[in-house]
Amino acid sequence: AMIRASIVDAIVHAPDLIRVHLATCVNLIIKHDFPGRWTQVVDKISIYLQNPDVNGWNGALVTLYQLVKNYEYKKSSERVPLTEAMNLLLPMIYNLIINLMNDPSDQSVLLQKQILKIYYALTQFHLPLDLITKEMFSQWMEICRQIADRPAPDSSHVDEDERPELPWWKLKKWALHIMVRMFERYGCPKNVIAKEYLKFAEWYMPTFTQGVLEVLLKVLDQYRNKIYVSHRVLTDILSYLRTAVSHSYSWKLIKPHMVAIIQDVIFPIMSFTEADQELWDTDPHEYIRLKFDIFEDYATPVPAAQNLLHSCCKKRKGILPKAMQIIMQVIASPNADDKQKDGALHMIGSLADVLLKKKVYREQLENMLTTYVFPEFNSPYGHMRARACWVLQYFSDIQIKNQQILSEIMRLTANALLNDKELPVKVEAAVALQMYLTSQEKAAPNIEGQIKEITKEILTLIRETENEDLTGVLQKIVCTFAEQLLPVAVEICQHLAMTFSQVLESEEGSDEKAIAAMGLLNTIETLLSVMEDHPEIMASLHPIVINVIGHTFQHNIIEFYEETFSLVYDLTSKTISPEMWQMLELIYQVFKKDGLDYFMDIMPTLHNYVTVDTPAFLSNPNRLLAMFDMCKTMLTSDPGEDPECHAAKLLEVIILQCKGQIDSVIPMFVELVLTRLTREVKSSELRTMCLQVVIAALYYNPQLLLSILQKMETQMPQPSPESICAHFIKQWIHDTDCFLGIHDRKLCVLGLCTLISLGDAKPQVLSEVASKIIPSLVLLFDGLKQAYQARAQEEEEEESEDENDDCEEALSSDEDEIDMHAGNYLEQLAEMTKKRCDESGFEMKTDVREGNEEDEDSDADDESNLDMNETALENYTTPIDDEESETAVDEYITFKQVMTAISTQDQAWYAILTSNLTPEQAKSLQDIMVTADQKKALRESKMIEKSGGFNFTQQTVPTSFKFGS
Repeated sequence: AMIRASIVDAIVHAPDLIRVHLATCVNLIIKHDFPGRWTQVVDKISIYLQNPDVNGWNGALVTLYQLVKNYEYKKSSERVPLTEAMNLLLPMIYNLIINLMNDPSDQSVLLQKQILKIYYALTQFHLPLDLITKEMFSQWMEICRQIADRPAPDSSHVDEDERPELPWWKLKKWALHIMVRMFERYGCPKNVIAKEYLKFAEWYMPTFTQGVLEVLLKVLDQYRNKIYVSHRVLTDILSYLRTAVSHSYSWKLIKPHMVAIIQDVIFPIMSFTEADQELWDTDPHEYIRLKFDIFEDYATPVPAAQNLLHSCCKKRKGILPKAMQIIMQVIASPNADDKQKDGALHMIGSLADVLLKKKVYREQLENMLTTYVFPEFNSPYGHMRARACWVLQYFSDIQIKNQQILSEIMRLTANALLNDKELPVKVEAAVALQMYLTSQEKAAPNIEGQIKEITKEILTLIRETENEDLTGVLQKIVCTFAEQLLPVAVEICQHLAMTFSQVLESEEGSDEKAIAAMGLLNTIETLLSVMEDHPEIMASLHPIVINVIGHTFQHNIIEFYEETFSLVYDLTSKTISPEMWQMLELIYQVFKKDGLDYFMDIMPTLHNYVTVDTPAFLSNPNRLLAMFDMCKTMLTSDPGEDPECHAAKLLEVIILQCKGQIDSVIPMFVELVLTRLTREVKSSELRTMCLQVVIAALYYNPQLLLSILQKMETQMPQPSPESICAHFIKQWIHDTDCFLGIHDRKLCVLGLCTLISLGDAKPQVLSEVASKIIPSLVLLFDGLKQAYQARAQEEEEEESEDENDDCEEALSSDEDEIDMHAGNYLEQLAEMTKKRCDESGFEMKTDVREGNEEDEDSDADDESNLDMNETALENYTTPIDDEESETAVDEYITFKQVMTAISTQDQAWYAILTSNLTPEQAKSLQDIMVTADQKKALRESKMIEKSGGFNFTQQTVPTSFKFGS
């Protein structure tokens, strides 16, 4: 309480460096104590904001910012305390910024910036219309418009790299942030994120569009005239225009200026600059990092310029030809310098997918590549050689008619990779090779003769640049040329392992290093997967990979656990070496220390340890006990129901895999899952998975399970009105419809078959539920039939791609783009379809409507059908899932055998089971029996075929025939 009482005062009076740390503290206090134990924070902020002493305002605003940040990502229903606070504070900060706007001092501008940051955080994900009325919204938009419009003080004396950090440009950046966010999220009638904003958007568009666009176009005009505009501000302006292009109202205002924007704004931004050249020369590694780092996109306006160019050329009629005219004038001009040509080629590559969809351009692309791109591979300028490689990447999907052109593409890029002296050229060339190997079936033979040199060069580049994209290139090459790389596979793996160690030892740029390291681990995994059919090579790869795994686990580098567990999986999927059995001990230690969050990543590997070499797994009791302890930890620690399902699944796998060999641990397994069921279970998945463990134990040994349940009964502190066995069986029958997929239903069928065939040993409760058993089995078989059909259909389906000429229509000036994710998507689609039908003279006779408009359950049915046909845990196979071996268990055949035996050996029990069936259930039962006969005949036919086929008595065939007498 003492800290809460004084921390706002401390923030107000602290110097800047300390204020940053105190702000973090107040954020945590607000998170835990507001509004419950600390409503006074609002009063504190209010007092300082109303005090005329300017020195108290910044601390109060910093505190308010932390308050708003705490609610930034919360749902509207959870933001009530913030709304109540902002009812008081929002008018205060509005009045404050209005007064501050008359003061051009740096202190005033930084306070204005802080206020805009608060407003942005308040409205970024939710616009509280009950708090911010249309009148208030207009006032804030006008503030942002004025700030964006005001000329910044002259900063020509400041180094250009430092200008973005000047207070004025920071302030303008936040004003633009707000304008862009309000427009794209709440201001577009066709794109609003929720229907509650639809009327607001319809008001926004005519109210603000013209005024905002006038200011943005004015700033762009200043940029055209060489007046400084910060990169962040430019990025936001271009982003606003990109959204505006999609809407007819705003497009009509932009359209007259669009060609000039392309020529005088987008083209210069996308051209190679002096700053690019300086970085290329002084630090090519940093140049590569910036060009490939998606997190740098906002720091430069280049991606925003690309996106605007792409949007207007794709979506608006008549713009693409004008843009191409500008581009072709540059690349065809003998007077254009290298930087201009770079910009033009940059623009062509950015428009590649649009050009490929237009027949008129698609037919000229091969000629364009040979005439304007290929020659640049011989350019004296490194950046032009890199740009040539980059452009080729974007046209890798082109349908190349002249195979000599493909050969030349592969020759030029391979040559650039192997022989160019400039590092960025090599990197772009490597990526280009990957793109063509992926997209062009006939590309690979062109570089097959050089593949070892190419692979070694890429390995060297990976080590030198630690670039994540290059690990993707290597993965593609390893997959494509597995046979050719057999002699150097071990060398590749050693190289990757050494580079991984190098990346871990380096400390700078931790996020990028982590991404690079993950890429290396993924590449090692790819290498293992393509070499798995070569045991002699795998034997040499194992020690190298084991060292990598051991390093990660022993140093607790948890950010790489997911990828590392994938490597362990690969090393245990065919055989398990003594070293990998030792690795299980290390995995257990890792789990006990940090593994709770990684159990689902470990699970595939644990499944391997149980199923790949079961005798070896059981030869050391500690292995089984370690598995049980991990599952017990998961099922008693509340890690979430999905990981708990995986733990229960592992128990089930062990029981089914080790049938007849683990009697001593079955009681522990059963008690663990039944105890879990006594606590709250939110999902049917976890409930059925726990039941499945008990069903598996029943299938394992029914007498053993019944004795376990009886013993548990005697150990209960208080007698229950219903036995544990009765409760389990009733719950099982009740939840029959919750068992999904093939495996779960099959185990259910086998379990029920076991249960009803116990004869005199069957539990008493069976007589109570007898009338429900066959209907439950019928339901399970019906689900199995659908699941098997769905699996067969999935296996048969082949993906096909339709290729259409000019398949994307541009929008007319009076049409809006439809956003599929918008709340009113279907209404927009219907409106546009009707409009185009009217234009074409067709009558529209159908409605566009929600799929569940007439049938409320239709969506749910689709979803449940999907769920019924497969479950995520079915990948963890057990002996009952093997359908090919001679000892395979078929649930249909088993069921018929059981029912036939009961009908002859215990007719009274058979009558009880079948006497209350409906006609539909009786018919289904008959169908199941027929299917069982068919499956039995098919199995016998396959066995005969395997043993050498059918034997027919040889008959002497006459060589001549006589017809008639």
